[in-house]
Amino acid sequence: MRHIMVLNAKGGCGKSTLATNIASHYATEGKVVALADYDPQRSSLDWLERRPGDRAEIHAVAAFKDGLRHAPRNADVLVIDAPARSHGKELTALVRHAETIIVPVLPSTIDMQATTVFLEELKNVAKVKGKKAKIATVANRVRDNTLIWDDLDDYLSKTKVPYVAALREAQNYIRAYTRGLGIFELPEYLAWPDWDEWQPLIEWLDSKRSQP
Repeated sequence: MRHIMVLNAKGGCGKSTLATNIASHYATEGKVVALADYDPQRSSLDWLERRPGDRAEIHAVAAFKDGLRHAPRNADVLVIDAPARSHGKELTALVRHAETIIVPVLPSTIDMQATTVFLEELKNVAKVKGKKAKIATVANRVRDNTLIWDDLDDYLSKTKVPYVAALREAQNYIRAYTRGLGIFELPEYLAWPDWDEWQPLIEWLDSKRSQP
């Protein structure tokens, strides 16, 4: 079973958006997918409850209650939506469940500063330090032709962590979330710009570079 975790100690950076879209991508590819939500706000599970019955099935795991004990053993991919404010022993315990970790970062000075501290802590977790879990960053909710986007792009390019994609701020994510869908399940005429932006992230996830 492949374990992909979306993780950042900074709240509000779009972890659930990435987690639900990664889960829906693999489900539409014919994989058996489970989505585990560690956040008591249960944004990912709320999304799953809205998911239409005629769409590719994604198994719900209320990890904030029982951890991963109820994750289906036959899943090809387990996507984990990690909680905010994870540090110390809690962070170490979470990372034990991951082989691939995606860190979304918003275009703001506060988020960049918080991510600098978080990445240093994450890189010192034993599993990451031992190269048994791979990390990448994603610029999230970006707006082209803004100074803060330029700052974020420059910042992520200089971190010693693979920077694999930049995703725009778009109404398509809201449209998809409120219907229990992923960005890849929206009509092509509407969502093709977002599909293009996701392609580098999908390629990285499907490559050996993202796995120990």
